Amino acid sequence: MKNKSFKIKISQIIIFLLFYCGIAFTQNRAEIKPLAGVPALFINEKPYPPFAYMSYLGEKEYYKEIADAGVHLYCFPAYLGDRGINTESGIGVFRSSIWIGKDKYDFSSVIEDFEKIVQSDPKAKVIIRIHLDPPLWWEKMNPDASAHLANKATFRQSFYSNKWKNETAKVLQDFVQWLIHSSYSKHLIGIHVAAGATEEWFYHPPQYNDKNPVKLAKFRDWLKSKYGNDITALQNAWNDKSIVFETAKPGNVLEKNTNRWRDPLYEQNMIDTYQFQAETLVDNISYFCKTVKESSNGGLLAGVFSGYHYFVSDPRRGHGALAKLLTCKYLDYISSPNVYHRVIGEDWAPMAAVQSVQLHGKLWLAENDTRTSITTLLKDRAPQIAPVGYYEDGVWLGPEDIKTSESFLWKNAGRMLAYGYGGWWFDMWGGWFSDPKLLNVIRSTNDFFMKFPQEQGTQMQAEVCVMVDEELSFWDASYGNLTERILSNRYSLAKTGAPYDLFLRTDLEKIPSNPYKVFWLKGFLRLSEKEKKKIQYWQKQGNTVIWTNSKGTTIFKNNQESFINNVFFLSDSQLRDLFKNAGVHVYSDSGDVFYVGRNWLCIHSIFGGMKKINLPFIAKITNPIDNKLLQNNTKIVEIDMESKSTVLLRIDPL
Repeated sequence: MKNKSFKIKISQIIIFLLFYCGIAFTQNRAEIKPLAGVPALFINEKPYPPFAYMSYLGEKEYYKEIADAGVHLYCFPAYLGDRGINTESGIGVFRSSIWIGKDKYDFSSVIEDFEKIVQSDPKAKVIIRIHLDPPLWWEKMNPDASAHLANKATFRQSFYSNKWKNETAKVLQDFVQWLIHSSYSKHLIGIHVAAGATEEWFYHPPQYNDKNPVKLAKFRDWLKSKYGNDITALQNAWNDKSIVFETAKPGNVLEKNTNRWRDPLYEQNMIDTYQFQAETLVDNISYFCKTVKESSNGGLLAGVFSGYHYFVSDPRRGHGALAKLLTCKYLDYISSPNVYHRVIGEDWAPMAAVQSVQLHGKLWLAENDTRTSITTLLKDRAPQIAPVGYYEDGVWLGPEDIKTSESFLWKNAGRMLAYGYGGWWFDMWGGWFSDPKLLNVIRSTNDFFMKFPQEQGTQMQAEVCVMVDEELSFWDASYGNLTERILSNRYSLAKTGAPYDLFLRTDLEKIPSNPYKVFWLKGFLRLSEKEKKKIQYWQKQGNTVIWTNSKGTTIFKNNQESFINNVFFLSDSQLRDLFKNAGVHVYSDSGDVFYVGRNWLCIHSIFGGMKKINLPFIAKITNPIDNKLLQNNTKIVEIDMESKSTVLLRIDPL
């Protein structure tokens, strides 16, 4: 009897340890590891298609459709707070609050979402998007940790408050522990950490000019760190001999916008303010991702929306410190929607430098919130939370027909496959993809990942390297108008017929010179000495360098410089000529959107017609949908395309 009792106690200890470590119920271990040159999703040591489905309203009817399409990765939202995600529109809440009192939780909304998913798909793998903005009761009890407005009112949380961070982290830790000890843990693979406006780590507009004293104290500590606690360095940077760390204040982020670039001699205080605000959000993200990892014993993925420097050009939003975020060891993936210039015939690029994200070992996940001809409106699906006059027109409306809708989804799929990243199909209000043709695209994207070998596609690697300065908007006193004038080159770049890679300026020294033949320093207002030397080095290697700054564009070629005054945008035909002269392989002159890479080639065309594609190698051309061989042993591909269509081809070099 004594031996039996001893064994029982030992087994109880083992069970307790397993529970504590999050292993008892967790049957899936998700992680991001390299696969054929890019970060990829692995579950239980095996590559897994990084394509998910999400809807704010979450209905079993659509979950079942997605499961039948072969997609088993899902995301659903959960909320600590009891207020909408967008204070500008006044949208209502999607779910009931989890955090209902001090150490009191209501997980009923999470249980309901899990039940709907697992009843529709027993194979489901789930990432929960948890929004960390606090409930109203917490704000009232903690005015010292809330944002302070000019009228003395409080607003949600102050992102500078350690009290808010610590108390929220405790709730997040309790939430994760509840999850991994629940019966749902066998389906759970990750936590998407969200906060701020629209869940995307934007400052809500009332938080732009947070007057909570904790912000001022944090700012001064941040300045000491940046300037090495050297008062002279601060005074020289701010061009103010009277300033000291104890008197420094953030700049006025509510000043009237003017159509000019800031003067570095007199406005470094504004640059520091925007950098401080952006890095504050990144510090918070890192803190909460660490909470997820430690609470799950490293068993759950941690991801986030961040780094929208390639599209969101208002610096007050707080997205300008992606380079710092990429050093966070607790972060597995980063995401953004595709840019919101959602017209046919244009590239809907991610909002960040994806190749830099991949360079640092993070998976990129695109949010494909693609409107279709059957897109529903919030006021029709959930009128009780729909604000009057919002979410009804413009970008919220899809194309007129299924054919164009199908083309858009194929374009989403082609970009993800060609550049080696994933994403989720974001069916916001439900039913946006509920059509056999659209579901076929979703099914096929998953199938292609599994059926075709993941290959780096070295013979299709981009020969154009574009670098952008994510802090460009900090210098833009127009709150983004001048910045967008330069960044809008993203649209012409996609139509040159030559693929390009996009990196952050801060990765300059990490970017290999091969296989690039053209380097574009896009939006570098001034060049550092290292950058000048790099240009000289590239020129000696026979490469062409383009530099676009606040005055215009300079082209360096054959040890010569040509400056084009007041030119900030280059058309696709201008860029194509530059690329050809630099020896870049151009696949087509048609002016259509091209995605090329990893043995995939995707063409998106408005007008259609016969497309002639010149490959840089002899290849086998396959239609991946039916795996039918189209051409073999050829360098020329001819396709007769319909108008408003997208074609995806598998290109295997011979």
